[in-house]
Amino acid sequence: MGRRWAARLSLAAGVAALLVLVVFGGLVSLVLMGVGWAGLALSAAGVWWMLTHTGRIRVLAVLLLVAVPLAVLALYAAAGLLWVVLVSLGLWALAVFAGRAALVEDAPPAMPEHPARRPERPFLIMNPRSGGGKVTKFRLAERARALGAEVVVLDPDRPQDVAELAREAVRRGADLLGVAGGDGTQALVAGVAVAHDLPFVVISAGTRNHFALDLGLDRKNPARCLEALTDGVELRVDLGYLRAGGPEEPEEPAEPGTEVVFVNSASFGVYAEVVQSPAYRDDKVRTILEMLPDLLAQESGARLSVRGDGPVLDAPQAVLVSNNPYQRGDSAGLGRRERLDTGELGVLGVHVGSAAEAAELLLRGGQQGRGLTETTAREVVVDADAPVIPVGVDGEALTLPTPVRCRLAPGALRVRVPRHRPGVRLGAPPMDWRRVRRLALTMGRAAAGRGPA
Repeated sequence: MGRRWAARLSLAAGVAALLVLVVFGGLVSLVLMGVGWAGLALSAAGVWWMLTHTGRIRVLAVLLLVAVPLAVLALYAAAGLLWVVLVSLGLWALAVFAGRAALVEDAPPAMPEHPARRPERPFLIMNPRSGGGKVTKFRLAERARALGAEVVVLDPDRPQDVAELAREAVRRGADLLGVAGGDGTQALVAGVAVAHDLPFVVISAGTRNHFALDLGLDRKNPARCLEALTDGVELRVDLGYLRAGGPEEPEEPAEPGTEVVFVNSASFGVYAEVVQSPAYRDDKVRTILEMLPDLLAQESGARLSVRGDGPVLDAPQAVLVSNNPYQRGDSAGLGRRERLDTGELGVLGVHVGSAAEAAELLLRGGQQGRGLTETTAREVVVDADAPVIPVGVDGEALTLPTPVRCRLAPGALRVRVPRHRPGVRLGAPPMDWRRVRRLALTMGRAAAGRGPA
């Protein structure tokens, strides 16, 4: 019943959004709506020109970005229809929200949980610099030791090999490994845990904590992640690997240490090139603006070629290969992955060659189309016209010999998580008006005893 009424509310709000424009604004409001869409397209074009040019053209593009929205709002206000447009947009937002709520039960089920015994000799590595000092702020080392864990707090002034620290702990008898730190550090120790078939604990003490997000962990209070040591369950999730260079069909399995592990994603192209710059850490915005024009025009950087299970992507400007695909319509990784156990890589390729394509990409809401290719694959090979290419692996900047082969080890990582965690819920799927309409109508008929249409 709840889904039916949510679907009906969505349809009603969508119709009301259009009726408000027609009834209170007439044809003028429809014209102004077209002006709004044109303004959005011009803004997207302005972003493209700002990123791909320098000097006067960049200055003009910035002025365009400021002037266009102000001009559209001024036209609405002059016509006395600003309130009509705002009400219509509010109703449309309600329609989308209710529609996605109606479809939430269609989302994939949560990953299965397995019973887990309490570890006897847990070993945790903590980075005091991650997340602006969360290890100290939440007293993670003290809390973990109180639960019987051996804890190593990294020395910020002395580089340490976290993978070797984990291997040494295993040699001393550790029966669980864990990390409080960024996703890059998580990946290094996760690889050791898989190699020794040990459970792994994620403590959300990093800055972004993408891996913790998709595991449903509490990112605001990383101390709650320590409950996995006393009242935990186990998830079997996939782990990503990169193999650099080598033969066309390498033998499996690879020797330990010959592959780079990733828990989230590996990026190639524009982003990977930018983060390699020594100036990036000190001035990110300026470095990006200085490097992007040549990179987007492909006047610098390597020319990429991507082979997966589908067509070859030739010369994409950017490629993201993820450990399981991100939700549709949220491919930039700003959202979350619905599951981490599908056994498939997510592949996103971007190639935008003009302001028109940039505008189209924005108006389509990041959906697949011209300029954007989104697919899945069991294995991905990224090649280039250069012997070595930059790669961003879970936020860390690396350089690897080509070709670079990406694969998943399905269910290889035994992640120990708290039994009760805030993020375990079904995510709302992308909006689909056809499914919402069918849901509202067929469930109504079923309730009346007529059966589905």
